[in-house]
Amino acid sequence: MSDCIFCRIVSGEIPAQVVRRTEDAVAFRDLNPQAPTHVLVVPATHYGAARDAVGADGERTLGRLLAFAAEIATELGLDAGGYRIVTNTGRDGGQSVGHLHLHLLGGRALGWPPG
Repeated sequence: MSDCIFCRIVSGEIPAQVVRRTEDAVAFRDLNPQAPTHVLVVPATHYGAARDAVGADGERTLGRLLAFAAEIATELGLDAGGYRIVTNTGRDGGQSVGHLHLHLLGGRALGWPPG
């Protein structure tokens, strides 16, 4: 989608501080971090939100995205202290970009409930 900022980051049209890239996903630093480590993990295929990743392809994407986020957490040294992986869906869920993405947060104690 040409008007989607995350699609434009995936394509390389908009620069980002990329942590890791695969054929299926891109992980990059959030511009407004909410923790010492705050990485966004986005699929290369555009899905508006988690609820849109349906069928076999959507389920594969969700599984790969979660596994990719966990790999990034390990690479960034977050395993010992722990981390959080979050996805927001819709306005009330706090989603601000209409492209499925995971927030990988760590590097400090994270409170509960989150919001």
